Amino acid sequence: VQLVESGGGSVQAGGSPTLSCTASGYTSDRYCMGWFRQAPGKKRVGVATIDKDGHTNYADSVKGRFTISKDYDKRTLYLQMNALTPEDTAMYYCAADRRKSFAQSFYTVSLGATFYRYWGQGTQVTVS
Repeated sequence: VQLVESGGGSVQAGGSPTLSCTASGYTSDRYCMGWFRQAPGKKRVGVATIDKDGHTNYADSVKGRFTISKDYDKRTLYLQMNALTPEDTAMYYCAADRRKSFAQSFYTVSLGATFYRYWGQGTQVTVS
């Protein structure tokens, strides 16, 4: 399983970049996928997740500003980010996994980083 993120960089406050994560090595349409972020000195936290049926879950801090989506044909996960602030500065990671708990308790567990075995290398987003 390989996940490769792209789309990060330096952005001005208020900007609207889109992150992409291309998946390979597995059938991505059966997996729950998500975006996580980690700021220096802080824990990795969930930002947005999407299950195999297209249900989405967002952290309160990004609700209404970020949108997660995926293209099954391209095996690509996206994160459209709007109205960025310096508090959004972090390394953003793509993650994927396939667990029974996602089907049973998606809204409860999907933003938890410990539920994911497969991770990309991350892409830095710096907002100034």
